[in-house]
Amino acid sequence: MQFHLLAFLKTVFFVLAALLPILNPPGNAPIFHSLTAGASDSTRNALAWRVAVNTFILLVAGMFIGTHVLAFFGISLPVVKVAGGLLVIATAWKLLDMEEAPKVDAIPGSLWTKELASKKAFYPLTFPFTVGPGSISVAITLGAGLRIPDVPIVITLVAAVVALALAAATVYFSNRFAGVLVRLLGDTGTTVMLRMYSFILLCIGVQIMWDGIIGLLRQLRALGL
Repeated sequence: MQFHLLAFLKTVFFVLAALLPILNPPGNAPIFHSLTAGASDSTRNALAWRVAVNTFILLVAGMFIGTHVLAFFGISLPVVKVAGGLLVIATAWKLLDMEEAPKVDAIPGSLWTKELASKKAFYPLTFPFTVGPGSISVAITLGAGLRIPDVPIVITLVAAVVALALAAATVYFSNRFAGVLVRLLGDTGTTVMLRMYSFILLCIGVQIMWDGIIGLLRQLRALGL
């Protein structure tokens, strides 16, 4: 029983440790705040909740269905890691190369209807700003390696779902209080935070790509090439 509990907690922390640096809810909060400029507090709160729910659904789909989709198209997991790593690197490099934090045109408050909020909740607020190719590729990778020896698969699956729910909750609270964070950081603090986030994201992208390259090299060795 104690072994299963430790395995449960280990899985939860492992999934969170792999996803949170890429999701980076605090780092995305200023972007969420900019994209919802002009919206009322109630609209922003509703958007924060919808983005969190969409994040949870996308990550669950990637973790539990992603490998089957790859198998259907004949795509190996190392290839996904290399491609996902390249996309993460490209995104991080663009953020690092920007002169200042990204700014977007504010939508007037009178135009923030329920229909517009519903559309914005998925694109672009959820995808690609919150859950991008890097997050999805990591979720697929985690789903492919969830099984732990001598631990019932049900325990591992429940732990993974709990971890994804906690990650989505972190996204919700970060977006929910994005205005507070932006006011505390100020323009300079927001820029510094974005730079630090971008560098960490760049390192994560290199690591994901390197893991994929190692996987491809192992496949070549197995084929005797």
